[in-house]
Amino acid sequence: MSDLRETAMSSKAWPFEEARRVLKRYAKGAPDKGYVLFETGYGPSGLPHIGTFGEVARTTMVKRAFEEISDIPTKLVCFSDDLDGMRKVPGNVPNSEGLHEHLQKPLTSVPDPFGTHDSFGDHNNAMLRRFLDTFGFDYEFISATEFYGSGQFDAVLKRAVEKYDEIMAVMLKSLREERRQTYSIFLPIHPETGRVLYVPMKEVNATDHTITFDDQDGKEWTLPVTGGRVKLQWKPDFGARWAALGVDFEMYGKDHSTNTPIYDKICRILGAPAPDHFTYELFLDENGQKISKTSGNGVSIDQWLTYASSESLSYFMYQKPKTAKRMHFDVIPKAMDEYHQQLRAYHGQDLKAQLNNPVWHIHGGDVPQSNMVVPFGMLLNLASVAHADDKGQLWGFIQRYAPDATPETHPDLDAAAGYAVKYYQDFVEPAKVFRLPSDLEREALEELRDLLKAYDGALDGDALQSVVFTVGRERFDPMRDWFKALYEVLLGASQGPRFGGFIALYGVDETVALIETALAGGLIKG
Repeated sequence: MSDLRETAMSSKAWPFEEARRVLKRYAKGAPDKGYVLFETGYGPSGLPHIGTFGEVARTTMVKRAFEEISDIPTKLVCFSDDLDGMRKVPGNVPNSEGLHEHLQKPLTSVPDPFGTHDSFGDHNNAMLRRFLDTFGFDYEFISATEFYGSGQFDAVLKRAVEKYDEIMAVMLKSLREERRQTYSIFLPIHPETGRVLYVPMKEVNATDHTITFDDQDGKEWTLPVTGGRVKLQWKPDFGARWAALGVDFEMYGKDHSTNTPIYDKICRILGAPAPDHFTYELFLDENGQKISKTSGNGVSIDQWLTYASSESLSYFMYQKPKTAKRMHFDVIPKAMDEYHQQLRAYHGQDLKAQLNNPVWHIHGGDVPQSNMVVPFGMLLNLASVAHADDKGQLWGFIQRYAPDATPETHPDLDAAAGYAVKYYQDFVEPAKVFRLPSDLEREALEELRDLLKAYDGALDGDALQSVVFTVGRERFDPMRDWFKALYEVLLGASQGPRFGGFIALYGVDETVALIETALAGGLIKG
């Protein structure tokens, strides 16, 4: 056994812990299908949102971890529930008024409000695939519409007819009394209207695998359950899909957790072992509400990539998946800086620490070097004081601070400078509120200005931080009051960077000029 595999078998990193659970399923050898199947599901009722990315990213991390501890081949399937009926019109799409007449039709039968694809479901599937491809995920995409229609689901659907009473018994226990009266695991797709029908069954025939029901107009229909004419309710569909594909691992949000026993039982009734599963906590928006792809709250994938790198998003997803986390725009700078902190630490760590480092899981063990010689938070503050409208303005300061850095040799830093300008323009600049200093703060700022005017040392963050400390130590207890004053008076923010490092980047003379402008009230708007 290699050192890496041996170390991975005892790693405390959560993807390795999950991978070891999956490996126990096949302690005696590979499955008959020849590979271990990891699945992630997607409900394309709205535009793909960041939680979907998180599910695929985290599943990929477990898959990669499994590949380090086992030689059994793996596969990742992304399954889109695009045969679901559209229950309500999303509020965040164009031309939404034209969608109302298509309510209850499968998403792949609803016209695309964006006018770019054959259907709304196809559009959202394409959006999902584009996002996943952007991040380089290795996955197989499966559309429920194609899966049902092509016959790949037929064997399991026939078994569901034969085991109808047994599956219904599982489902009825979970339903309120009024719903039990009309519930069926089968949802016929009306041959004329194309709508997904929620109607009781008059007969479920295990001999010819058909169902008989009355539509809303009282007309009786008999349909075979095969060939995409009938779909399963979402809870039975979950378990049936596991059985049909032979799924070994799936993760989903906490809102599914109470249904796990139902999914498992149905999967077993249909003749397959239930997979291992991992339940993660949900993402919350700035108001503490669950992020919803239908309402479009929170941060989208495209929005995150406007302000930060894809790796920073993967880093955010890695962190504490069983803890509910706010996912609003203010988490982005921290994720950027912490990701690069971990990159810098990785190459000096031993193997055990490397396997516990998030960047190993983000990059699948092929971890690059960080060339972020200026932290992202510092770039934001630089953009703020420079009133930057393009990243070229930041490079003038960066190259004085780090003469060997160029956009070509430091592409991550160049990209980060662009992100910082955009983030500053959209979030920092509108929120800046400057204030005048108190008498004590004014006295301290005047001394700092004078010491900086006399400073003849190198642009060294530590040396300049000592100057800042010297001024504050004589006057402020606790010292954080001094730094809070610096941020509020000079930067228009309640928090900010390590100030000595900021001076080194912005420049001593420039900081002197900034202090003088602030003392004269020149930063106060109006």
